[in-house]
Amino acid sequence: MKASVASFAVLVVVVSLPLVAQPPPSPPPPPCTPSDVAICGQQAPEDLVALGAQWVVAGAYSGTGGVVLIRASDRASHTAYPSSSAVNRPDTKTYPDCPGPPGAGGAQFTTHGVYVAPGNGPVHKLFVVGHGARESIEVFDVDTTRATPAVTWLGCVVAPEPIGLNSVRGLPDGGFITTNFLPRDSTREATQRMLGGERNGEIWEWHTASGWEKIPGSEAAGANGVELSDDGNTLYVAAWGSQSFFRLSRGKTPPTRDEIPLGFRVDNIHWARDGSLFAVGQAGGSWKAVKVDPRTLAVRDVVTQPDTPEFGAGTALVEVGDKFWVGSFRGNRIAIVPAP
Repeated sequence: MKASVASFAVLVVVVSLPLVAQPPPSPPPPPCTPSDVAICGQQAPEDLVALGAQWVVAGAYSGTGGVVLIRASDRASHTAYPSSSAVNRPDTKTYPDCPGPPGAGGAQFTTHGVYVAPGNGPVHKLFVVGHGARESIEVFDVDTTRATPAVTWLGCVVAPEPIGLNSVRGLPDGGFITTNFLPRDSTREATQRMLGGERNGEIWEWHTASGWEKIPGSEAAGANGVELSDDGNTLYVAAWGSQSFFRLSRGKTPPTRDEIPLGFRVDNIHWARDGSLFAVGQAGGSWKAVKVDPRTLAVRDVVTQPDTPEFGAGTALVEVGDKFWVGSFRGNRIAIVPAP
């Protein structure tokens, strides 16, 4: 049965925001068979990022949750945290107010946005948006010198009420930048206004010394994906509700903001190998990916595919060899498509 664009948009919000409203049960996805077009065994892999040259990190936005690692060579997937091999080593200096590891005592720990800090060494700093028993940014070290990477939990920062976290971009001092997509006290009416383009959230920055600070000029309708320039002076933000993308100065008074329409509900954004930004999202019965030039804000279409029972509502893209791996906020697989 085909749905209208409006009804599809409402469905996206309800399904993808379990902290705001409990959706009706969704029909189970079709069985998944590993193939050249699918990586099975996932639990709504809403965000994807490369972890060094051999691994990809995926979120698990439904089911039992956790942090998922996928080997690029054979696409073998496993839950790396929580797991029997994972270690908890709290960094109480950087994260002094963290109450303890996520998922303790069987508490729910579903994961949303993920970010891997750049670096050439074998140990990578991983930032993860966590939902469930708490709304938080969770921080890990991942050591890739072993055949199966060793994951160490370092700490967390619990979001103040009513912030509803979505994406995260880590910073060198252990701090981070994150998006308030839909505050946890939002009403259905407020959600509808966000869908119409009303600004309802913003970007926040956290450091050990200064705590939580709202970034001036960052108000947005459904602030979703976020990235940062190499020099740290410019933010790039996906505004899901207004179907737009904006560039915002950081640390400048007054801030400079340039916004462009994209014409679809842009979800996660990540750097591409060529220095542009991938923006992926939903387009009313299809998912699509574009590239945005960070200097000129010129937009180039990359791929558009219709939603199917097997895969739809694309949210994130990572380049693996000559393929694109595409995540979604629902379903049991990562889609694989040829890179144009």
